[in-house]
Amino acid sequence: MDRVENLAHSVKREARGATRVAIVGGGYAGMAAAAELASRNIPVTVFETARALGGRARRVEINGVALDNGLHILIGAYRETLRLIELTRQPQEATGLVRLPLELIVHPHFRLRAPRLPAPLHLAAALIFSRGFDLAGRMRAAGFIAAMRRKSFSLGTDTSVEHLLASHRQPPAVTHYLWNPLCISALNTQPHEASAQIFLNVLRDSFNGARTDSDLLLPAMDFSALFPERAAAYLTLHGGSVRLGVNVEAVLRTADGFQLAAEDGRFSHVILAVSPHRLSTLIAPHGELAEVNKLVQDFSYQPIHSVFLQYPPGSRLPFSMGGIEATYSQWLFDRGRLCGQDGLIGVVISASGVHQELEQDELARRVHAELSAHFPGLGAPRWHRVIAEKRATFTCSVGLRRPTNRTPIPRLYLAGDYTASNYPATLESAVRSGVACARLVAEEES
Repeated sequence: MDRVENLAHSVKREARGATRVAIVGGGYAGMAAAAELASRNIPVTVFETARALGGRARRVEINGVALDNGLHILIGAYRETLRLIELTRQPQEATGLVRLPLELIVHPHFRLRAPRLPAPLHLAAALIFSRGFDLAGRMRAAGFIAAMRRKSFSLGTDTSVEHLLASHRQPPAVTHYLWNPLCISALNTQPHEASAQIFLNVLRDSFNGARTDSDLLLPAMDFSALFPERAAAYLTLHGGSVRLGVNVEAVLRTADGFQLAAEDGRFSHVILAVSPHRLSTLIAPHGELAEVNKLVQDFSYQPIHSVFLQYPPGSRLPFSMGGIEATYSQWLFDRGRLCGQDGLIGVVISASGVHQELEQDELARRVHAELSAHFPGLGAPRWHRVIAEKRATFTCSVGLRRPTNRTPIPRLYLAGDYTASNYPATLESAVRSGVACARLVAEEES
């Protein structure tokens, strides 16, 4: 019996030794897959075109200052992202996140802050004591959440967020200050075309679980350092490697696996963790993936503009993160409070809108004018920079079909925030997709 067991273990080790995974793309999805595989001692090589890890959430250095190519936040419900940050960070390192109770501010008219009460009392109290709605509006907002809870946050047929809110008679002020900003920030899609079911999934996970699920987690470091670079170090410790500045132009099938164009190595498995518009180029030669290719080619995209303004030292906002009532500016981040970058303000503008009609310098000028109108003490910015991700996310529209992680080609998988899930294009959905692909690989090799 012992000899049989030893033989089985020997065969299993040999099979595991033949496993070599290539991950194309070093964003949050790709590095999540890499970290999960490394934790299972499966050899991994990551190929990333850029010189910095993170994809659409990576470090960009401007004037010697570390910025991000997109301003993002996490919430307490992002369990997989938080788990992998903990897995990969060194014990002496801080998490790199500032955890705050849920607080939504649209200066100067609206403020909602959740007290430290058990769920769901924290949300009920936040709505009851919110500033900016009359009593009827607060009751309507609370009634909407209660109605969705009774339906388990599930719709029989998907519809738009705008239609869902209208059908539940949400007052204009509640829609304007609460639901619309949440929809645009979470789905990066305007309410008239955004999927109500995906929106409800976000509300369910953030508002219907533990109190800490609704906490805001604001980054105290750049997004490359927050997770992808930690994952790269973790991967190296477990025998893997990351190759930066390598553009994989094709994935070729071989008799026993795959070869990446311009690479000598052979791989047993490949995880494609690239953006959907780049994915199309990689999979187009493979006839088995024609349906997948059609799905991603049918996607439309939404932009995210990040406007950075460097004000004189000591310039501060009255909050770490909040919104303002404005034409262009949506959410503001005080990088001095969060990252120690004194006087630096980051402004995120999500989804499509009138801001797309402006040249970048003009957009920065108008954003500065809006900030000055609300906070006159800021002074004049010493420099500015606009980073425009024109295809930051897919349009999270009603009934959108998205490809699964498993493809018709055995041992070839897709990872990315665009793959099929009940979440919009967020860091958490990217991470979940990477973990799902890693587990598919591990299941095959177990």
